[in-house]
Amino acid sequence: MTRRTLEDTRAWVRDVVRSGLVGPEALETEVTGVVAADLPDLPAGETALEWIAEERAAWAEDATTWPEITDHDRLDRAFARLAGLDVVVLQGCSDHWAARDLLREREPVPRGVAWFTPADVWHAIDEGMLEVNLWHGSTANAAPGDALLEEALACFAAEGLPAHFDEGRIEVSAHWQRRP
Repeated sequence: MTRRTLEDTRAWVRDVVRSGLVGPEALETEVTGVVAADLPDLPAGETALEWIAEERAAWAEDATTWPEITDHDRLDRAFARLAGLDVVVLQGCSDHWAARDLLREREPVPRGVAWFTPADVWHAIDEGMLEVNLWHGSTANAAPGDALLEEALACFAAEGLPAHFDEGRIEVSAHWQRRP
């Protein structure tokens, strides 16, 4: 891991907390490890606990200003629509190898898999755009003209989330406003 500045590490902690993808124990372990690596002059465990608590409080405060139905709520509904099409949705999947392995474990093989990484979620938190990979059950990438791609785009559109296919991924205009 490369060394980050204090500001960069704080921003990363903010995104990891707000993503909601990591359970409490794993979150503490992960943040402690990154603080130790990036900022060795700070007491890693104490700093991690303090920053996690601060970010959770800020997240809860921000959530009070969000609309009744957030983009994250719409994403959840779009993901449910995808599941109804026999497309497995892997939220916060570590990488394409993990997605491939999870797909291979499924019996019967699903029609498709939509997956995105924690970094994709962090981008949606900060920039309001979630990039989603879409594969057929064979692990072949969806491509323009595929019925699977058109149906996936329709799932996002049905929930009021603009989405388009660009450079091999679906770009969904959505802020990751997952409630604490």
